[in-house]
Amino acid sequence: MAEVEIRPAVSSDISTLEKFDHTIETTHVWRVDGSTTKDRIAIELNEVKLPRVLRLNYPRRAELLRNTWTRHLLFLIASCEGSLAGYLTLDEDNDKLLAVVHDLVVNTPFRRQGIASALVFSARDWVKKRGMTRMLLEIPAKNHAMVEMARKLRFSHAGQVDNFYQNGDMVLFYLSELK
Repeated sequence: MAEVEIRPAVSSDISTLEKFDHTIETTHVWRVDGSTTKDRIAIELNEVKLPRVLRLNYPRRAELLRNTWTRHLLFLIASCEGSLAGYLTLDEDNDKLLAVVHDLVVNTPFRRQGIASALVFSARDWVKKRGMTRMLLEIPAKNHAMVEMARKLRFSHAGQVDNFYQNGDMVLFYLSELK
């Protein structure tokens, strides 16, 4: 793996980030199965293998970056061999001592090289220095690779919300207690 440099975003990065391939390809998705009785609500997440590769759009419009990038408390960039490779956006809920990662995107040529993990580790260090005790990843339920990365990094499933994104997709939340 090539060396990854992590740094805060600057305005000149945005035009390149907007051009990233924000789509993902997956062979698995998470399906919510549930049942309700008078005194019980049961919800189960089940991994489903798809019959073919599914190409999915990112749940947020990349062109909105230009107008929103300065609104995030933290906006990190990963570069690899002089090229922008990925980014992460994060905000805090100070009442809960919680940091929430909203966007974690790696451009297609740089995927599966540890860049997303490097961004999460860097954000985790930054968050801990600010006194936050927990970090939450907001993951589109169909992004199987990101769910697997969260589990590998020892984040625990902390809930889900159906129809969370404008496109109607469900979000999964994965939480890490920071030590």
